[in-house]
Amino acid sequence: MSQLVCLGRHTVTGLMCASGRQFEDWSADYRLFSRERFCKGELFDVVRRGVTAELAETEPLVVGLDDTLLHKRGSRIPGVKWRRDPLGPPFRVNMVLAQRVFQMSAATPQDERSCAARMVPIDFCDAPTPAKPRPGSPQEQMEAYRREAQACNLPALASRRVKLLRDKMDSEGESERELWVVADGGYTNKHFLRSVPERVVFIGRIRGDARLYRLPGPVPAGTRGRKPVYGDEAGTPEAIRRDEGVPWKTARVLAAGKVHDFRVKEARPLLWRASGGTRLRLVVIAPLAYRPKKRSRLLYRKPAYLITNDLVSPVEKILQAYVWRWDVEVNFRDEKQLIGVGEAQVRSEASVQSAPAFAVASYAMLLLAAHRAFASGPIPGAVPPPKWRRACKPRVSTNDLIQQLRAELWGRGLEDNFSGFVSPGGHDTKREKGEPSLLSAVLYAA
Repeated sequence: MSQLVCLGRHTVTGLMCASGRQFEDWSADYRLFSRERFCKGELFDVVRRGVTAELAETEPLVVGLDDTLLHKRGSRIPGVKWRRDPLGPPFRVNMVLAQRVFQMSAATPQDERSCAARMVPIDFCDAPTPAKPRPGSPQEQMEAYRREAQACNLPALASRRVKLLRDKMDSEGESERELWVVADGGYTNKHFLRSVPERVVFIGRIRGDARLYRLPGPVPAGTRGRKPVYGDEAGTPEAIRRDEGVPWKTARVLAAGKVHDFRVKEARPLLWRASGGTRLRLVVIAPLAYRPKKRSRLLYRKPAYLITNDLVSPVEKILQAYVWRWDVEVNFRDEKQLIGVGEAQVRSEASVQSAPAFAVASYAMLLLAAHRAFASGPIPGAVPPPKWRRACKPRVSTNDLIQQLRAELWGRGLEDNFSGFVSPGGHDTKREKGEPSLLSAVLYAA
């Protein structure tokens, strides 16, 4: 609870102060992380089972995966290295001290009619890279480093976490439920595609210049030699997009709170050498038109190319799952700016891995509890929004949930203890003198 409602920095001592334990011994709180006195996997298993319980029996579990960086200041913190800043400009590579982490989030449907969903984290782990030996090190040490670096590769780590998730679902009686994994182009490579477990549907973004092939034709009788694995070239995704012989289709998908008509092309079955002979399906998405302002000229975004090993599902369902994946980026923003993931000032290797996972699990339980309480509807008895905010929003934000939680925990106590200390003030928009309001400052703290 302190991880969610803390008003200051989300350090270990900050969480103690938020729970009113600042005059007690603090060593047990640090040992909670340094000695790993809780199982990170079991925390997220509770959330994952809660998300699965909200799905229909025939509905697949859609999981989006991605990685991010947690900025640090100490270069001697375990797992912290100089890494490329993804927010740097394209004309200059910037380096930052950061800890790399990996996360998987599951789509929780908000409304059966509108296909809206919110991503809830169900897995979180540290993704460090080994230290490179110095020049002139023995050959055995360099070979060990290469093997360890290959094992710590993000696609290799993602394949292990997906396999672990599939095994957990099978052991809990969810073997009949499909698992859909949605990722961006960083995971659409041979390291991940060749190790996709059975009964797992993968949807990923592919480059426009990838070389695709058709299935091999029948081999004439009496032909000697090995049978061909790949047929004739089918062209690149960009060439298929420009091919006028392939017709465009229209798919209606919910994105950004509105239903959009996507123009798509399909080609199946295809082969790609990076996937190791798996039959794939290509989905080409035409550039979407938009206007930066109301009267500005019409602009177009870049086209997108998706591949999947699902050859039978409707294209609308595949596009909707891929659109849901963007909510993983929203999870990262909320975790860093609101929940305080990575702000704990810990130094031991176990604490560096446990403290961020503890914060993400608290955030996941907040989202799951909010979904069970009021799903996609408005919060009953919520704190009134400020005057400048829209009365109706597409969905309740994480900041709104934290404000509501603070109001339920502290609202009555603030009113009883400080009712005569400050005046609540009126609704006059042209007051001569503003008076501080403790109740408003606490409940609307962002």
